[in-house]
Amino acid sequence: MSKQVLFLLLLAAAAGGIYFFINYEIQPLHQDGKPTGWKIVPKKGARDDSGGVGVAPFDAPARPTIRIATFQLGRLDEAKLADPRVADVLVRLFPRFDLIAVQGVRGKNQGALVRLVGQIGAASGRSYDFATCPTQRRDALEHYGAFVFDPARIDVDRNTVRFVEDHLDRFRFKPLVGLFRARGPDPAEAFTFALINVEVDDQRTAGELDLLAEVYRAVMKEGRNEDDIIILGNLNADDQNLGGLGKLLGVTALLSKKSDAFTTTRGTQLLDNILLDRRLTREFTGLVEATDLMREFELTMSGALQVSEHLPVWAEFSAYEGGQPGLATGGL
Repeated sequence: MSKQVLFLLLLAAAAGGIYFFINYEIQPLHQDGKPTGWKIVPKKGARDDSGGVGVAPFDAPARPTIRIATFQLGRLDEAKLADPRVADVLVRLFPRFDLIAVQGVRGKNQGALVRLVGQIGAASGRSYDFATCPTQRRDALEHYGAFVFDPARIDVDRNTVRFVEDHLDRFRFKPLVGLFRARGPDPAEAFTFALINVEVDDQRTAGELDLLAEVYRAVMKEGRNEDDIIILGNLNADDQNLGGLGKLLGVTALLSKKSDAFTTTRGTQLLDNILLDRRLTREFTGLVEATDLMREFELTMSGALQVSEHLPVWAEFSAYEGGQPGLATGGL
């Protein structure tokens, strides 16, 4: 009898090992280019218990990093979200990130955003929220940007979320600015940062890129003691053609044309990016990527284009100010 029990135990262990290596993989973790440990994640395409293709569950809420993304959604309105094929991709994609700067929100109200976060919550169990300028409805803007985020991971100072005011109307789509803080660490040690969410008009690219350099300087000088300023969005230009924005001292684009990066669904152009000053934003871990929707969600080209002509771009940051506990100098 004991031999039979031993045989069954060995068989169960072998089966468990086979299941593990079929469905999971071990990935190294890095910070500032140095190995810091390992994590176990589901392999792409691994099936969940319900038989569908599962979304790789993100690390526990206490993980020491956050992921910030930008996604130009073309035309994000309630009609688009009513398409089950599009909605299915978005509700599986957004929970991979803690904060997403979205461009292309359409409508006289915020109904599309309400519907989006509701769909994400119903599908993932994570209660996402959104923030945009409160004057959007008053000013009757029908094309605007927003921040979609997980309140369990990100704090937002809603008093700071605003459109960049330009009385000369030199921006076709007003950049959206806001101040944020990572949740998880003690607030005195948490990473705080300013985001500038941009959508550059393809008919005014050169002029708007120069203006964005002015916006960056203005945010830097606002007196809030925030030196971690991140520009992200659809720039309608690659990193070699950013005009005045590309001439800001120390500010660099995380994705580069020299490394053959592209951010369009057709794989032909680098238009979306994340820019920051690496000398100041030491919280950036070095991990940045454009997510290929066709590969990640097994879509055809036409199916991916229904979601967007752009790919989401994301970067990873330490949740701690300065990149590690104990280096914080202030709070939100």
